[in-house]
Amino acid sequence: MGKTIALIGALDTKGPDYAFVKQEIEKRGHYALTINTGVLGEPLFEPDVPAERVAEAGGMSLAELRKVKDKSLAMTVMTKGIARVVKELFDQGLIDGGLSMGGSNGTMIGTSGLRVLPVGVPKVMVSTVASGDTQPYVGISDIVMIPSILDIAGLNRISAKIYSNAVGTVVGMVETQVPKIKTKPLISASMFGNTTVLVNQCTKQLEENGYEVLVFHATGTGGKTMESLIDQGYITGVLEVTTTELADELVGGVLSAGPSRLDAAGKWALPQVIAPGCLDMVNFWSMSTVPGKYRDRLLYSWNDNITLMRTTPEENAILGRILAEKANRSKGELAIFLPLQGLSELDAPGKLFWWPEANQALFDAIKEHIRKDIPVYELDCNINDPQFAKAVTDKLLEMLRNEEE
Repeated sequence: MGKTIALIGALDTKGPDYAFVKQEIEKRGHYALTINTGVLGEPLFEPDVPAERVAEAGGMSLAELRKVKDKSLAMTVMTKGIARVVKELFDQGLIDGGLSMGGSNGTMIGTSGLRVLPVGVPKVMVSTVASGDTQPYVGISDIVMIPSILDIAGLNRISAKIYSNAVGTVVGMVETQVPKIKTKPLISASMFGNTTVLVNQCTKQLEENGYEVLVFHATGTGGKTMESLIDQGYITGVLEVTTTELADELVGGVLSAGPSRLDAAGKWALPQVIAPGCLDMVNFWSMSTVPGKYRDRLLYSWNDNITLMRTTPEENAILGRILAEKANRSKGELAIFLPLQGLSELDAPGKLFWWPEANQALFDAIKEHIRKDIPVYELDCNINDPQFAKAVTDKLLEMLRNEEE
């Protein structure tokens, strides 16, 4: 039985390209549900969902958009509208995947529609900007970005091959049956290179106790993805032991996960263990990209592309308050663990980032602002030591058992 693939794009300016792709999808035994996002003119062929419906879902009529002739406004309206239309179609069980094609504007609109599809639902974007920074388009979704090589501007021997490959990609995905596997309760864990030793130890112990651990790299996108999966109900418990993204958000580093980091687990009352892992550092790209105001700070080249900057006592005092305030909003069982001998691999006695006064400012702020019913455990070891790994994991397992009783 054929599947239905949402085909999202401007059927006025890109009509021939979409007609070809529609035909290729149907040749493979599937149905292309076409959604027109074109504002300028009439579509080359009659779509299943007209641009009028997309515009109205975005808050304006198509006639108004054409009258105003404001390209920026049209982008805003159609970007908002396509997300609502695609979500509605998926929620009604009318589509099984999505495919879009376009330049920078078309990519913004197309991916806005694709991003609302849940993780695992096939989604493909053929784009002129697929070889650059795709984070604004992909976000935390699993969109497959395919470079268009040429602009989406008509059929030729190259574009026909690219479009056919895109069809093959999305068709292959909608036809794929996921094998049934034995599922275990999921634990999310945050990790960085400087807390890898810790999380590996925790993961081993959790797996031995019947849990599956999803490890998220605390690079901004990783933190956002972790929060998203918690919000979607996938996660049973949270090992929040690498909170470095809070430092980037505060100081202006490049790996911030935004102001809502550390919020989802508390909102959904999940058992949670928190440690201030890697709050001794802020992340920038290569050394040459570090802002001038930070050039006299303690910097370390982690690799050619990543520079770490040591946080100060003043910054850590603020971070401690922020962490405590986020923990205080939690509706579930929660505990905080403080490693007195360092927050990372670099922050240990004799190591480059070892700064006891800065760490103490962090610890003092956490203890000062934390809710009185939330336990705070101080361990005289480094965050990567076996003693710390066992303590945080034992506590999380205890909380999980409490949930089952």
